[in-house]
Amino acid sequence: MLKHLVLTRVLAHLAAKAKPYRAIDTHAGIGLYDLEADEAGRTGEWHDGFGRLDAPFAPEVEALIAPYREAVAAVKARYGATIYPGSPAIIREALRAGDKGVFVELHPVDAGTLAERYARDSRTKVMHLDGWTALNALIPPPERRGLVLIDPPYEERGEIDRLGASLLKAARKWPTGVFLGWYPIKDLSGVDRMAAALDAGLERPGLRLDLMIARPDDPTRLSGTGLIVINPPWTLAAEAELFLPALAERLARDGYGAFRCERLGPEE
Repeated sequence: MLKHLVLTRVLAHLAAKAKPYRAIDTHAGIGLYDLEADEAGRTGEWHDGFGRLDAPFAPEVEALIAPYREAVAAVKARYGATIYPGSPAIIREALRAGDKGVFVELHPVDAGTLAERYARDSRTKVMHLDGWTALNALIPPPERRGLVLIDPPYEERGEIDRLGASLLKAARKWPTGVFLGWYPIKDLSGVDRMAAALDAGLERPGLRLDLMIARPDDPTRLSGTGLIVINPPWTLAAEAELFLPALAERLARDGYGAFRCERLGPEE
């Protein structure tokens, strides 16, 4: 939810100008997920996440999450009431006539599913490729405006550190691009180490946005998630200071919810 909410805020910022942009999703998945089928239906975990958003927030928070709600509603209207959009679907809903969405997926079956789903949409392109390879190969894009979402599966050791190093390299290659790097929060020390390296090495402004929904006292348990945003829209920090505490309160487990909004790198 945090990832998709921030993604919609950045997409809205890019759409505020008439010039086209390109949105690149390096670890795209299959784009759509049925909340009543397969793993989501068996575990029911979404009830404690997305399922808690039904009640409205305060008006100023609702104004910020409106693009996210609109994207979810559009996907449900198109594909069915139990369908939740992955990041490719959210990006696709935001694309205008001249914009481009590039969705990269390494798993051959998932890449095929995604390619078939968007085969008739000329604004989108699906690539069967390793996401880390794509991150280096696809930037800077011809439009020179846009974003890159990096959301690896974190199935291998060291991927938190790899995310930080890859973000540093990518931001130097495309200094004006907006980069969003998602990470799970289990071992906070690893996230802190990665954020410190970015703070010291970034040549562009950055933000660290964390959403905690459980006490971070067990490094084997998912306690929250976070995003590094490089070249964030100038309004994003103030926006996050509004929606992060609202989400932390709504999604808290066993009475614990917390958030972090910290600037990284040089000041704008």
